Amino acid sequence: MTDPKNYVIGLVIYPGMTALDIVGPQQVFSGLPNVKIHRLWKNLDAIASDDGMRILPDTTFANCPTLDLICVGGGLGQTTVVNDDEVIDFFRQQSKVKFITSVCGGSEFLAKAGLLEGYLAATHWLMRDKLAELGVEVGTERVVVDRNRYTGGGVTAGIDFALTVAAALYGEEIAKINQLLMEYDPAPPFDVGSPEKAGSELVNKAIAYATHNLFQDKKGILS
Repeated sequence: MTDPKNYVIGLVIYPGMTALDIVGPQQVFSGLPNVKIHRLWKNLDAIASDDGMRILPDTTFANCPTLDLICVGGGLGQTTVVNDDEVIDFFRQQSKVKFITSVCGGSEFLAKAGLLEGYLAATHWLMRDKLAELGVEVGTERVVVDRNRYTGGGVTAGIDFALTVAAALYGEEIAKINQLLMEYDPAPPFDVGSPEKAGSELVNKAIAYATHNLFQDKKGILS
């Protein structure tokens, strides 16, 4: 590619986020030409993801430059953060950004900021009912594109989402090159990666497991 465009990308991170929701897109976006990535939060203190990983923001909301793309992921800690007025106000201020995007439960932030009104959006399958309650038309696809809203399903869908965005920014060939360099060639050992494939029995067991194990066990990390 000759004379590639310049893009400024903001990845919103927060305490209790799911690391892969943002690390997946970060990996893809960092391989694109002429991209400046900002890891955004209220302050520059290290934050702990919902699996205990420590991540450093490098740009505050107050110092955020004009963005071309904003992205936010989900996480077990989002229940508190998504009701934080300062956070939601920041998203409202980004309403004119060229690409407004999310991965997993991050779509709830966009919805509460009024950025998904009249748009189709994806989210983690456990979050579909909640997103619908916020007045959003919910898609079940792994990646949903509705005009300049790009939303991914749960966690690992962030890589598919980011490659879709990469193709929109720089064309399909650059996206394909990045996929190849990442050797992103999924071959999961079990074909149960969505509720549509897993079946109701396993889905119910997964809900019970998440409720009684994941959510309970993370309280120490998120406190």
